[in-house]
Amino acid sequence: MAAGTAHRQAFNVICIAQAGRLEYEAVLFALSFRAANPEFKGRLIVAEPSGARWHQPTQISEPVRKLLEGAGAEILPFENRHFGQSYPYGNKIEALLALPPEPFIFFDTDTVFTGPLSDLELDFDHPAASMRREGTWPDPPLYKVGYTEIWKSLYDRFGLEFESSLDLSQPDEHWERYLYFNAGWFFGADAQAFGQRFLDYALSIRNDTPDELASQSLDPWLDQIALPLVIHSFGGGRPGPGLAGLDGDVSCHYRALPLMYARESDGVLDTVETLLAPNPVKKVMKTYEPFRKLVYQGHGRKKIRPLFDRANLPRREQMIRNQIKRAGLWLR
Repeated sequence: MAAGTAHRQAFNVICIAQAGRLEYEAVLFALSFRAANPEFKGRLIVAEPSGARWHQPTQISEPVRKLLEGAGAEILPFENRHFGQSYPYGNKIEALLALPPEPFIFFDTDTVFTGPLSDLELDFDHPAASMRREGTWPDPPLYKVGYTEIWKSLYDRFGLEFESSLDLSQPDEHWERYLYFNAGWFFGADAQAFGQRFLDYALSIRNDTPDELASQSLDPWLDQIALPLVIHSFGGGRPGPGLAGLDGDVSCHYRALPLMYARESDGVLDTVETLLAPNPVKKVMKTYEPFRKLVYQGHGRKKIRPLFDRANLPRREQMIRNQIKRAGLWLR
């Protein structure tokens, strides 16, 4: 598919929001999406979880709801039947089942858009996901099962061919040799089919864990364990250069406001602060402490940004988080 062809096929964009942090992040998501994609013809969907598996309210507040709808977002309720409070990351799995069986791209809500999706080569018949990840899973025990044995056990579980998933440019038993994504964005040709397989694989891994995974933690990694298997099963894989705008010039997965001020570009910060400046938006967003202190009171620019040299950031994200926490500025 040639560059800039994302606009030729109709598709839907989805994120998750519920009471608390996610609903405020969703406002920034929707405002930035509409600003960067004025010609988008699909549905911008904010999926709202609910159900008995939550022990606290999940409904989006009315002031936030009005901002989201004013930005052209459609709020779509769905019920958590399998995950919920015990594993909130399961939202991105179950929400897909509430979508129509159409092409989709999912983004984590802590994403800001700085360019149009029409700049991308989105081939929905060959799904992919974010490579902005670290070697967080698995954590093989010394002198026991290694990366190959762990990952191959999962491919075997679901009848998937293993060898073609490997990046042979990486050495054996190095984590980057194996198909592994950040679930901050991913896409596919049929949201319901993708969601059902994602759910089936995740539940199988959780409820009947292969012996090779006995020493591995599944929380919070379950979605990122199942995702590469799902993508591979639909004939997808690592994103090519035509998708470099995701986690690049088109979208920024900032992950948390303090991290955004620590490491993202001046352009991203300018976009965020401009979108959040109008009084109707400010009136709502300043009620949430991280936005109030970091954006409106300027602590992000004045106190977090000077802590870091963006040309020489700490190698691991946890090191950045720890430095912000030591300064008393980890607001989320």
